[in-house]
Amino acid sequence: MSGEGNITVWINSPGGDCVAAAQIYNMLKEYSGDVVVKIDGLAASAASVIAMAGDKVVMSPVAMMMIHNPSTVAFGEKVDMQKAIAMLDEVKESIINAYEIKTGMSRTKLAHMMDAETWMDAHSALDLGFTDEIIGKVDEDIPQAGNLVFSEATVMNSLMDKIAKRCRIQPPEPKEEPKPTNTVKADSLEERLFLMKTWRD
Repeated sequence: MSGEGNITVWINSPGGDCVAAAQIYNMLKEYSGDVVVKIDGLAASAASVIAMAGDKVVMSPVAMMMIHNPSTVAFGEKVDMQKAIAMLDEVKESIINAYEIKTGMSRTKLAHMMDAETWMDAHSALDLGFTDEIIGKVDEDIPQAGNLVFSEATVMNSLMDKIAKRCRIQPPEPKEEPKPTNTVKADSLEERLFLMKTWRD
């Protein structure tokens, strides 16, 4: 693979030929510049192997990754079937090599994940080491549901604090109580009472 400078490889693929994937993986690994792999849709089967070649692997929050056992088509007698099984075992081991280098997980655990055909969203892939980053930054100040510290009051208080800081909202000053305007002096009130009493008499 010739060229200079850093490159970004976008992946959205259900997979394909594992030998071709191995060749692409090797080309990316041997490239002199930095290789960033961005998964914006799906990196399944052989495509997940290619993704492991990135110096940095980034996934969209809505992307998926899938790993499983290799498969083939074989025909012939018993010996031919045994050869096909042995070949698939070796192919699986070579695929595990790529996953192990990237994730640091044990080969046994990776083998079990492939046996089960494991699907991973971006967060699962990040936790397991298949990806290094999720596109888009989540505000860590706001508790997430998965942190087991979620509460509506905490979230609302956090949001209100942020809004106040950004808008520089000052608390309203206390208002003075309005003074009554229709007051009557005591002298005037006494005169009125005197006139009412005189009129009645």
